[in-house]
Amino acid sequence: MPKKQLLHLVIGGEMEQIGQVHFRDLQQMHFVGAYPNYHDAREAWKTAAQKSVDNAHMRYFVIHAHRLIDPEGAEACDEDH
Repeated sequence: MPKKQLLHLVIGGEMEQIGQVHFRDLQQMHFVGAYPNYHDAREAWKTAAQKSVDNAHMRYFVIHAHRLIDPEGAEACDEDH
C-alpha cells in the first residue's frame, strides 16, 4: 500500500520586527512550494532560509497543510516526524 500523502507548504516573507511573526507585506510573500511529506518540505525550507541568511527579517515556515485539510485524521497520519 502506498504511503499516505501528507501535504506540506513552504512559505516565507519579511517580518515587521525580529522575534515576532507578523509579515511586513503579504503581497511580497514567497511561496516556495508544496511537498508530499515533511522531509521534502524541510529540505526546501532549509534551502530557502539559507539563501536569505543575510536578511535578519526574512523567515520561512513549513505549514502542515494536511492538518488543515483533515484535522481529525492529522494525528493518525503524522508518521513523518
